[in-house]
This record gives sequence, structure tokens and C-alpha cells, in this order.
Amino acid sequence: MRRLLLTPALLLAACAPAPEPITGGLPFFGDGYRFKGDICRRVGEDEFTNQFLDDAADLVGCPEDAENLGVFVIDTGAVEVARRDGYILYSVPVR
Repeated sequence: MRRLLLTPALLLAACAPAPEPITGGLPFFGDGYRFKGDICRRVGEDEFTNQFLDDAADLVGCPEDAENLGVFVIDTGAVEVARRDGYILYSVPVR
């Protein structure tokens, strides 16, 4: 039987969080929009996005090359409000 010797560095590397995807500097938050793991994510406020925020809608960013964006738009009633750094920003009504 073989024994595996685990060094402290190896143990720490196993606990390190996965790197965050590059988000183009937009203030993304959450684990996905609509469902955990979705490629689209909610966008928070900064000096660029504040003009698109609305208390009756979520601001959501999706990569421009994401598949099924048409389905996303139809299912959610999303309206494109801007494009930045490879992302499409949508205003998604919540009421």
C-alpha cells in the first residue's frame, strides 16, 4: 500500500478558492442570475452602472458571446441598456 505525504503547502492549495472569472471591471455580485452557476450575474453600482439602476428592475450582465441570450431576454423581459468590456447589460423587470 502506498502512502501519500501531504505537505502543508499542498493542503493549503487544496483549500484555496477558485479564481474569479474576469469581469471587465463591472461590479458583479452573486453566483448567477436566476440560478446558481448561470453565466449572467447581477451588477451593482459604480459610476458607470448607476445610470441604469432601477428599484423595479435588476441590472444583469451577460457575456456578449453567451449562448441563448435570446431565450434569456424572452424569459425575463430583459431590455438591453448598455455594452461594456465584452458584456451586455440588461435591465430585468422584477415587478
